[in-house]
Amino acid sequence: MNWQEICDAPAFRDLPFKMETNRWGKIEMSPATNEHGMYQVALIEWLIGLAKGGRPISECSIQTEQGVKVADVAWGSYEFFQRNKRKNPYPESPEIVIEILSPSNSRKEMRGKRKRYFAAGAKEVWLCAEDGRMAFFSPGGEVPESRIVAGFPGRVEIDFA
Repeated sequence: MNWQEICDAPAFRDLPFKMETNRWGKIEMSPATNEHGMYQVALIEWLIGLAKGGRPISECSIQTEQGVKVADVAWGSYEFFQRNKRKNPYPESPEIVIEILSPSNSRKEMRGKRKRYFAAGAKEVWLCAEDGRMAFFSPGGEVPESRIVAGFPGRVEIDFA
């Protein structure tokens, strides 16, 4: 099955899992928590407030050399969206890709995902830790802050309940 067929298949609708494919097109799933969803919303709110010249997107499917990966949050410039419209998955990465970490994510896995997102065209990859701490990466390695979104906090808070 290709990505669009997976998205269109009734059997895969309403699953409480995030789905991706590996390099052979095999479906991989991982569960998401409510806290994960709260971080997604908080990150998007910050991006809407600070990032100019583009829009955020949640659950952004990106074709990589290792299959389709689904970023928790991404930010694309208006130029990115003009080029890619509503393609599914996107054949290139938006400028910023954000992954929200869970206990099951290993450092090796995240290094691999960063590498794949950069190879697909990402300018920055951000990681949001379980406590909201942010790590920002350019293709050259970790950087102290985003070079695309000035003023993005080093920690995102969700303790509002």
